[in-house]
Amino acid sequence: MSTTSLVELRVLDGANLYFSRAAIKLTLDLTALMDAPAPEAKAFASALGLGSTRPGGIGSGFRQRFAIRVVGHVVRRLARESGIGRLGVRVRPESDVRRVVVAYPWVHEDRAKALGSAIAEVLDAFGRPDEELAQVITTAGERVRDEPPGNPPPTLRPKIPVVAITGTNGKTTTSRMIAHIGRAAGLHVGWSSTDGVYVDGELVKYGDYSGPSGAGTVLAHPGLQLAVTETARGGILRRGIGVAWNDVSVVTNISADHLGLGGIDTVDQLAEVKAVVTKITRPRGWCVVNGDDPRTFAMRLGSPAKCWVFSRDADSPSIRTVLDEGGRATTVLDGWITVLSGSDDPTPLLKVVDVPMTLAGLSRFNVENALAAASAALGLGLPKTAVVEGLSSFRPGPEHNPGRMNMYSVRDFTVVIDLAHNEAGLEALLEIMNGVRAPGGRLLLALGSPGDRADDMVTAMGEMGARVADRVVIGHKGDYLRGRDPRELDEVFRIGTRSVGVEDVPSFPSELEAANFLFDEAKAGDVVAVMALQDRASLDAWLRAEGATVDSPETLKSKVERAQH
Repeated sequence: MSTTSLVELRVLDGANLYFSRAAIKLTLDLTALMDAPAPEAKAFASALGLGSTRPGGIGSGFRQRFAIRVVGHVVRRLARESGIGRLGVRVRPESDVRRVVVAYPWVHEDRAKALGSAIAEVLDAFGRPDEELAQVITTAGERVRDEPPGNPPPTLRPKIPVVAITGTNGKTTTSRMIAHIGRAAGLHVGWSSTDGVYVDGELVKYGDYSGPSGAGTVLAHPGLQLAVTETARGGILRRGIGVAWNDVSVVTNISADHLGLGGIDTVDQLAEVKAVVTKITRPRGWCVVNGDDPRTFAMRLGSPAKCWVFSRDADSPSIRTVLDEGGRATTVLDGWITVLSGSDDPTPLLKVVDVPMTLAGLSRFNVENALAAASAALGLGLPKTAVVEGLSSFRPGPEHNPGRMNMYSVRDFTVVIDLAHNEAGLEALLEIMNGVRAPGGRLLLALGSPGDRADDMVTAMGEMGARVADRVVIGHKGDYLRGRDPRELDEVFRIGTRSVGVEDVPSFPSELEAANFLFDEAKAGDVVAVMALQDRASLDAWLRAEGATVDSPETLKSKVERAQH
């Protein structure tokens, strides 16, 4: 029987937004029930066995809540009819009041999918006589019971320690830093990220592997002793997390990004998705969270693991709270990255200025990334000496951290290549640009964004860039426009730039062409920055061909000191 209410049936192979194990997610369109007169809606609920209900007005939020109750009852009744027994059910409203999402765990895929189809079949029987509805339920239940069970969930059960990193900004950098520390400890390390899968520093698979396939690829590699997995929101929403647990979870921060996609419309909803990583951390492990971000800090309450908080402020209330709860903290104390616990003296690791990624302490975001990486490594039980060696030898250039705050010197000016894919990332980039600008130098910025970013975010980045930089252009990411017309994206950026009085904003088909334009305009002391994703490798090759050199930690420190004085 064809259905009209079933919009999507999605199989989630691991921990997800709804459950800490594999689940089926159904998106349902309940227009018939939502738009029916109240007596008809109530009669349908009564026929299903829900006698005491108030449907509310047609198309209202009250009617949607009524529909949620009806759907939950349908799922549980069909589960009983098909012999499944007790079944956890989550039903959530969508922003469209005529739609809801229902999720339930599964242990046999084919039978679980059959249940999903049966749920839609019963909902599609709205308006039929009570006797027909009862027969539909009975027949659907029998069909689910007779369905061959199918495969169990493919969720991996790791045999080596796993660190899972999520957040809005800093995931890739923090993942790379933790992996680097692991190698400094003498371990064979594999890690997955938006850039690919690496084993002991060598790229083995190129592409975005921040989802379940990345974790699976790493854990399938023989001989590894530590897995570090970057875990993005998209993978959690589309397939769930590919591993049954992690030993250490890290959440860097939560800010607006990818809103309006996959049913995630608010920052709080985004935080709920990211928190899934902390909920599958082993009780004897550590949940590492940013104490300066309230949404991130709250995630410790839903994790079975102990909390290890990090904060740049040694007097942060979050640190006091976690230490009182018996956890640990990593912070900056008298200029030193320092570990605190409630029962021991502070343990200094190394000075912030001796961590090259912090750009002599200039980059607040990378100070936080270093604190997070140190916390995770120590939470794994790696020695303090390895943490110090790893943090002090991890470089901000393309060798260790390609595409993230890579800085070059060429013809007496500075070039910065950075992803900066959202407002928080652009804020960090502008902070760095200002921090290395020579006296009298200008800031020249190539803006850019994937095509699926919300208009308000793109406009905000245009406004932010034009307010701070002396010259802004747009460099498109052709492979990441995701069906959007670049001329439309130009206009959205320019709405932001015009709001601060900047009208002249040239646009270029690629990041590389935008960089060429700014390169020709640059003078001694200037800082040129490109928000780069697609052309990162070609930008690096082009800069080197132009005589650019990657800034060493010593060069960066001298630029910071020059800018400050």
